[in-house]
Amino acid sequence: MDLFIILVICLSCLILFSLWNRSYAKGKLPPGPTPLPIIGNILQLNTKNISKSISMLAKDYGPVLTVYFGMKPTVVLHGYKAIKEALIDQGEVFSGRGSFPVSEKTTQGFGVIFSNGERWKQIRRFSLMALRNMGMGKKTIEDRIQEEALCLVEALKKTNASPCDPTFLLGCVPCNVISSIIFQNRFDYRDQKFLTLMKYFNENFETVSSPWIQEKHSKESEFTMDNLVATIWDMFTAGTETTSTTMRYGLLLLLKHPEISAKVWEEIDHVVGKNRSVCMQDRSRMPYTDAVVHEIQRYIDLIPTSLPHAVTQDIRFREYLIPKGTTILTDLTSVLYDDKEFPNPEKFDPGHFLDKSGNFKKSDYFMAFSAGKRVCAGEGLARMELFLILTTILQNFTLKPLVDPKDIDTTPVHKGFGTIPPFYELCFIPV
Repeated sequence: MDLFIILVICLSCLILFSLWNRSYAKGKLPPGPTPLPIIGNILQLNTKNISKSISMLAKDYGPVLTVYFGMKPTVVLHGYKAIKEALIDQGEVFSGRGSFPVSEKTTQGFGVIFSNGERWKQIRRFSLMALRNMGMGKKTIEDRIQEEALCLVEALKKTNASPCDPTFLLGCVPCNVISSIIFQNRFDYRDQKFLTLMKYFNENFETVSSPWIQEKHSKESEFTMDNLVATIWDMFTAGTETTSTTMRYGLLLLLKHPEISAKVWEEIDHVVGKNRSVCMQDRSRMPYTDAVVHEIQRYIDLIPTSLPHAVTQDIRFREYLIPKGTTILTDLTSVLYDDKEFPNPEKFDPGHFLDKSGNFKKSDYFMAFSAGKRVCAGEGLARMELFLILTTILQNFTLKPLVDPKDIDTTPVHKGFGTIPPFYELCFIPV
């Protein structure tokens, strides 16, 4: 019996290898490393740094390649040209959401991030409209961010310039901004309800607008309670964690580079002074600070491979035929760290976003929020939060590290789906 099982396994392996080889021979999928049965290319990939593994494979197989995560093929796009050609030039076809097992059990295909097809189109359209109606992109949302930034300043003053871990307070800010948009209310940082919201993100939905409930009897509508819960969950998790982690990493980089922090403070003092809050109109007159915010996002490479996409129909992409439903992985690191666009990309340098005259310089390679149809829906809010909150902190405090700046290690502790900064403490010295 044991011998029979071994023979069956061996035969299965031969069949799988044959099928994979035929697929490559016909040129249906891009080339890639030969996968092992059942586990695919897992052993050839560093799961703690997928992007680095992809970069090494791209040197052998080119900017469009195929890897197997288990039994299913995933087409990987490496470099600006391939990603732009897919997500922007053929955005509709590449707008599907690929399989993401970690989230499927909780979201079940609902919400704005992990949904697909007509459901995704309806929910995304409604979410953007609702956010605009509630103040997204208007002066009202800027006022809310400024108000929350001042609350953060008061909370930081209460640390009395003692060493503290900024993680919790930095997380409170974007969470409260989202809360003020959705619930029309912000919370004291010590409020138990707010702490529960920070932990679970799935309670207190009483202020939801009525169209979600007028639609509950329509079999064709996607405005259901399941989608409501999942969409608000998406807004809180995506709107809180990504922004707070970026700010936390940004402060660490400013501790590491006090000369950069000093230049930002000088620009804030020159343009804004100390007697009023920073506003978005100031950004055009603060090119160095704007460059620093962009460089923080580029350097930390927060979501290295973005969320998986999928093609919505069979498509011939370059010389390959990609079947409908195939998962697409975009290596955003290869764009943010392109050494032709950003010379010496491993160095934290705001000059990457400044021209020779010191003016802010935009770059098509800045894909920190991904690109195309699935670009982050909260990009405008996140950009506003990062600029206003970081500048408000530096307007009111000097950042004091606990060790010599040259001894600060900014290497991420984890770089899988997301990039996680190392733990650190600092002192906020009022100015």
